[in-house]
Amino acid sequence: MPELAADLVRRKVAVIATGGPPATFAAQAATATIPIAFLVADDPVPLRLAVSLSRPGNNMTGINVFNAEVAAKRLELLRDLVPGITRIAVFVNPADPEMMETQLRDVGTAARAMGLHIQTHDANTSAEIDAAFKAFGRERPDAVFVPTSPFFNGRRVQLAQLAAFHHLPATYALRDYAEVGGLMSYGSNIVDGYRQVGIYVGRVLKGAKPTDLPIVQANKFELVINMQTARMLDLVVPPSLLALADEVIE
Repeated sequence: MPELAADLVRRKVAVIATGGPPATFAAQAATATIPIAFLVADDPVPLRLAVSLSRPGNNMTGINVFNAEVAAKRLELLRDLVPGITRIAVFVNPADPEMMETQLRDVGTAARAMGLHIQTHDANTSAEIDAAFKAFGRERPDAVFVPTSPFFNGRRVQLAQLAAFHHLPATYALRDYAEVGGLMSYGSNIVDGYRQVGIYVGRVLKGAKPTDLPIVQANKFELVINMQTARMLDLVVPPSLLALADEVIE
């Protein structure tokens, strides 16, 4: 990504759009002048991508879809769906430490409050995801928590299929996982987030300065439940949870 970002700077592009912290950090390191419109799932101020939400400063602005910051809520919803769980396997992408830190902290705090035990598993390649699920076969966690990460998002089919194959309930941040067979997802609509990135790119191309475009924060979150997967896992979805769902995939 640093090489790609440097190439864009050499080409003197008018604006750079990025998705996720790794791409955004690469663009930030490559230029302090070309406008950057980013989408991240965590607060951009602690990530040092913006001075403040209302006045981002420098050459960057963008969208915070909050999916990293609702990690604890996803764990609560998983516990509501599978009340008897005690051990949760949590994936960690070591190549994305900034996003992992927030999510692991929030999940850890929520897990302790609910009396759950967390086991973390590093994965940054498809082979490492396979190896983690093989380890699950020996360790037998009760459920799987997949955090927000561009890498995991790109491997959503693999993650959903392996969770089903190993008969493990799993929770994800994006509806894309539930649409390909994942049990449940809770988070903001990332498609709307990228649409907003496009709107900001258009405004920059028309002359707006990034520092004058406040960080947009997602304010709508959706719960999606895949009922076919729930039946495959012999789970009975409580009516109270179905009532909360924005979409139930049959």
